Amino acid sequence: MRRQVVVDTNVLVSGLLTHDPLSPLAIILDGMLTGRIRFLLSSRLLAEYREVLLRPRVQRRHGLGVTEVDELLTEIAVVAAWREPHTTVVEAKDAGPQAAAPDPGDDHLWELLRLADDAILVTGDALLVERPPEFASVMTPRAFVALLAEPETH
Repeated sequence: MRRQVVVDTNVLVSGLLTHDPLSPLAIILDGMLTGRIRFLLSSRLLAEYREVLLRPRVQRRHGLGVTEVDELLTEIAVVAAWREPHTTVVEAKDAGPQAAAPDPGDDHLWELLRLADDAILVTGDALLVERPPEFASVMTPRAFVALLAEPETH
């Protein structure tokens, strides 16, 4: 499976917090760190990862200091396919009813998804799964890991 993926912040954070190395969340985080998963990253999404990982409640759970969080995010950034959206969702509103994310706080995910044909958003956000954009797929971590396990056909 070589489709490009956008990994929502909730998946990355949960992957770091899980104690089960075989959980879909841990498999996705490991795939990001090893390059097994081809994922898209923008400066805005990376900043969101950092902001959430450094929230006091989240930081207490994972136990990493600021330096360790920055080192983890550097490892992720090195492997990522960098994309910086030039068209914002606001500019793309004429593209149809699903041009914007159901939650305006997630518009940057839609912007990033637009940059890759046949992209997949992996998220634990039920609203995003239930209301995907017309131009990309949205999957839960469990469904995505099942897709990863499928043999490639060509």
